[in-house]
Amino acid sequence: STGSTGEGSSLVALRPPVDRAVLTYDDGPTPGVTDELLPLLADAGATATFFVLLTRVRASPALFREVLAAGHEVALHGPDHLRLTSLPPDAHAARFRDAKAELEDLAGAVVRWSRPPYGAQDIASWRAARDTGLQPVLWSVSCLDWETHPQEDYLAELRSTDPTGTVILLHDGFADDRDGVDDGPAPELDRLALTRAVLDELASHNLAVRSVGDALPGAEPVHQPWLESLGDPR
Repeated sequence: STGSTGEGSSLVALRPPVDRAVLTYDDGPTPGVTDELLPLLADAGATATFFVLLTRVRASPALFREVLAAGHEVALHGPDHLRLTSLPPDAHAARFRDAKAELEDLAGAVVRWSRPPYGAQDIASWRAARDTGLQPVLWSVSCLDWETHPQEDYLAELRSTDPTGTVILLHDGFADDRDGVDDGPAPELDRLALTRAVLDELASHNLAVRSVGDALPGAEPVHQPWLESLGDPR
């Protein structure tokens, strides 16, 4: 269904025919990564949505402002990287409200989208996001870049699908104890090379690369239920 009214429904793609794909980054901003991505994206004429952690925004406010100044969109990944489904249901309302307010204050703009850490949401966290005026955005193509893989594996899902209208999941950071979690060692990969390869792949399909907000006008969003209780494998 393309409707957004169903409980737990999240934006995952744009319905073809469209001439664009959506590029998203999680877990930043990260000095030494995010700042190097910006000229790559500029050279490709691309805009992206950065789902930021407030822990990282507070640590790198100037870098956060660079992302905005470069014409990209910022959205809420979380005040930290805690798994929402591990929190009590009554914790979500204040978390979303306070995080959205802080992010909007720092960005000087309305924040429209959220993405739960690990893609893990339940009905309580989904409702809290919606009640705060946020639309959960998940993804249709993952590049698996929170793990160490051979370089070609990162692009396997993208290359095995028609990327038209896809929402692509990338990371410009890796959450750690600063963000309230311990997910083991950071993966060993060249994030700039991966973005370059993704941009090349999309260019080969003659697709414009856009943020969620830039991609939606004139396009029909695809929403699907995405709740942990459904056992989504991603």
